[in-house]
Amino acid sequence: MRNTIFILFIGLFTTVLAQTDTLRIVSYNVENLFDCKHDSLKNDYEFLPHENRHWTPDKYKKKLANIARVISTIGQWKAPVLVGLIEIENKKTLFDLTKHSPLSNLKYKFIHSESPDRRGIDVALLYQPKKFIPIKTAFYTIKFPENPRSKTRDILYVAGKLTNGDTLHVFVNHFPSRLGGEKASENKRIYVASVLKSKVDSIVNTTFRPNIIIMGDFNDYPSNKSIKQTLGAQKPNSTPQTNSLYNLYYQFEENGNIGSHKYKGDWGILDQIIVSGNMLLPNNTLFTHEKMSYICQASFLLEDDSKDLGKNPFRTYQGTKYMGGYSDHLPLYIDIVTRSAFRK
Repeated sequence: MRNTIFILFIGLFTTVLAQTDTLRIVSYNVENLFDCKHDSLKNDYEFLPHENRHWTPDKYKKKLANIARVISTIGQWKAPVLVGLIEIENKKTLFDLTKHSPLSNLKYKFIHSESPDRRGIDVALLYQPKKFIPIKTAFYTIKFPENPRSKTRDILYVAGKLTNGDTLHVFVNHFPSRLGGEKASENKRIYVASVLKSKVDSIVNTTFRPNIIIMGDFNDYPSNKSIKQTLGAQKPNSTPQTNSLYNLYYQFEENGNIGSHKYKGDWGILDQIIVSGNMLLPNNTLFTHEKMSYICQASFLLEDDSKDLGKNPFRTYQGTKYMGGYSDHLPLYIDIVTRSAFRK
């Protein structure tokens, strides 16, 4: 009898240790989620009801509903645990999205701070409070040494505890645009990447086997200098190094048939999710893989490309013409398998 009870105990204990869950993480450039009111400190005039885009409360409500539909679709039967949002204007838009849109039933909370960006667009992080408990937050303001008057978005950093006991370090980014040309603007993206790299290094140098996720719109491709060289995010391989960075979306640049954004008929992968090598180790309590990384290509996010073959992202505006779509970017998402953080 005692032996039977012991065997049952060991079986139950092993089952508890082997319990797993899958967390879904999303990164989405939502294309100018502005409210309809002027912020006196920002150049947001184009998104006012009586300006050239005629951005009305009805259009704003539809935009919120569209974003809610995307997040719900990606989550399928359960909400994504984290959603990095790019190109949102302020806390009001996040409050309206999480409290007054069809997303309200998912009970998201959010982290955001106003950045110095002249147009007023920021990044933010939505999170499921029962799955992710923030323990540290920072907003890293970018100050370009060669042009102090130039402004861009902050880098958002959040460290949080997951239900298995692990800490996850998350960075949400929106690197400077290619306005003026790729080469003319490249140094700005390289500089922001260097700031990001210094923040990652500070975690690596003080944390044993850190779990790091870097997401956002980088306005550069995985093989560009800012990502591959400055940040040091490499193509995943069969022997990942614990503290190195690996770009789960390098594969899509090599494929070339689909991306997160389309420019002059060509798909590109300006949006990416990058992880620390520790998360690519199969025996780690948080595990992901490039085969567990996706671009959401739901049919409602796409429309026929009238100039080139195939499809385009179904966007909100084409220039100043209102299209009523979702975004000029497609959302990304990855799955992470979690195991109990108890170790032998």
